[in-house]
Amino acid sequence: MAQHHGSHSLEVGGVGAGGVELDDDGHAARTGNLWTCFAHIITAVIGCGVLALSWSVAQLGWVGGPVAMLCFAFVTYLSAFLLSHCYRSPASDDGSLKRQRNYTYMDAVRTHLARATRPGEKRTWLCGLFQYLNMYGTAIAYTITTATCLRAIVRANCYHSQGHSAPCGAGGDHLYMLLFGAAQAVLSLIPNFHSMAWLSAVAAVMSFTYATIGLGLGLAKTIGDFALVDRARFSQRCY
Repeated sequence: MAQHHGSHSLEVGGVGAGGVELDDDGHAARTGNLWTCFAHIITAVIGCGVLALSWSVAQLGWVGGPVAMLCFAFVTYLSAFLLSHCYRSPASDDGSLKRQRNYTYMDAVRTHLARATRPGEKRTWLCGLFQYLNMYGTAIAYTITTATCLRAIVRANCYHSQGHSAPCGAGGDHLYMLLFGAAQAVLSLIPNFHSMAWLSAVAAVMSFTYATIGLGLGLAKTIGDFALVDRARFSQRCY
């Protein structure tokens, strides 16, 4: 992967039309730095799945849970290793193709898995199919999760204001799904949304926040369970 220091990339190829700084492959120069890179990585790694991590590990047990975490950590490391090595396409021996960047997964598949007799279009098509299926499933999962969380917040506020015996149904998830979709539609209209460095910083802070909340709730639950066990043992001794 290209290294960044300061506010601009070291791999600069020149200046294009209108005084736009270009990278060595002719594209507009990237403006990320080490801190924005950290923010992107934290946002990607510490996702909403960490909220269900404690429950998942508890279901697998003390042996299966840590083993599963180590296995997925290895998968993450292997994925990062492959991405860093596939980011640049090697130059051809005859000099017909020069070294270039692969900005998408399909670009990497097209350039690295192509053969002289097979241009790699079938592999590229399969990569795109699985990638878009994954994005489709992820979007559905986030929509359902967001609607469930919004409904839980409404019910919690109802219980706090009217008591736990109040009939706080909060309705179904369809309204909250529509609200989330409307918010997504509005945010998608923001130009250069992917270039906002502060957005990744905010997302990284939020990731740390709910990870800390999950850790605190897990510790509180563990301490409470130990307290119940101690009380049960004390009661047995008394009888």
